[in-house]
Amino acid sequence: MGMFDWKEKSADVLAQGGVIAPDERLPWPQTTVMGMQHVIAMFGATVLAPILMGFDPNLAILMSGIGTLLFFVMTGGKVPSYLGSSFAFIGVVIGATAYAGKGANANIGVALGGIIACGAVYTAIGALVHAIGTKWIEKMMPPVVTGAVVAVIGLNLASVPVKNMAASNFDSWMQAVTFVCVGLVAVFTSGLVQRVLILVGLIAATVVYAILTNGMGLGKPFDLSGVMAAAWFGMPNFAAPVFDPKAMLMIAPVAIILVAENLGHIKAVTAMTGKNLDQYMGRAFMGDGIATMVSGSAGGTGVTTYAENIGVMAATKVYSTAMFLVAAIIALVLGFSPKFGALIQAIPLPVMGGVSIVVFGLIAIAGARIWVENKVDFSDNKNLIVAAITLVLGTGDFTLKFGDFALGGIGTATFGAILLYALLNRKA
Repeated sequence: MGMFDWKEKSADVLAQGGVIAPDERLPWPQTTVMGMQHVIAMFGATVLAPILMGFDPNLAILMSGIGTLLFFVMTGGKVPSYLGSSFAFIGVVIGATAYAGKGANANIGVALGGIIACGAVYTAIGALVHAIGTKWIEKMMPPVVTGAVVAVIGLNLASVPVKNMAASNFDSWMQAVTFVCVGLVAVFTSGLVQRVLILVGLIAATVVYAILTNGMGLGKPFDLSGVMAAAWFGMPNFAAPVFDPKAMLMIAPVAIILVAENLGHIKAVTAMTGKNLDQYMGRAFMGDGIATMVSGSAGGTGVTTYAENIGVMAATKVYSTAMFLVAAIIALVLGFSPKFGALIQAIPLPVMGGVSIVVFGLIAIAGARIWVENKVDFSDNKNLIVAAITLVLGTGDFTLKFGDFALGGIGTATFGAILLYALLNRKA
């Protein structure tokens, strides 16, 4: 089996509720449509993360396409996955750059240096896993630890939309309208619309926003002049990294979170397809790590495998890696369209804030889901203490200083969970 040798299956297989395996594909027209859907699914978060950090969303989309191609090559086309902007970086990047929450991040260079350092650590872990397997990671990071660390990424960010993305009372109400829109789409729709609930909810809330501001003069009007003025094709805003030791030390530990995410995703795809992908774990980590370094060196965000895409695969039962090749190419093309970038920038800030509340909440709940799915026993004091302390360290942004270097909430929570578990597990 080569990298591009998929067995073609007819679309009838889907109609009969069948499964398309990673090494199979639908005819190219259907594969292209499935690829589009994966781009749309990863879109909300891949575009939202750079906006929250003051990065260029066009560049983030472009780098997600390049990253996905790199991942595809590194895993020999065997692991169905899309690499999009990682949310794990948001807290540490905002901390390292002192970003205020609106417009371009003036201090982007130091964040990029940190992202590259993180990618290097991640690639090294991947090489180690490739050499000796994954058992040691699973021992160091059992479900109680990974669940707590994932939950903390969402909780640590909770204050960003609530405190920074609503300038007035109208904006706060607008955030509420937005998350209600997303909730309604999530529960009362089905099929493709439900798969892209963030996108549909965002569009619905933007329409409401335009009626209330442009129509009734309640807030800052919705403005599309930037979109009209933007060119269809052009280069994104590349940026150069700056290697600042403090920022690198602050951002590099995110590698641990990326490992936990990627490990979870490969386990999820293995469970869904019945095909054991553990042998590709090291290569998947290295692919993700290299993609993160490449993205950071051009001005993009750190990347990770995407839960949204796992969700789409679970819903469609199509696990073909061919559709991710198509998705990567579509993202590459979109990255070179300033008009598309301007459209993203036109989204009103309170609507983005409302969407952020949902997305950060979903990350927190994804952590709780790890506990539930792995039946973590909270009547065991060891699990109880590890989870309890980790959640409060991360949410309260507990910071420890080592000389000039400060380890903030997500970092103290991640290392705290691993070390605390190792300490309390001695009793066993």
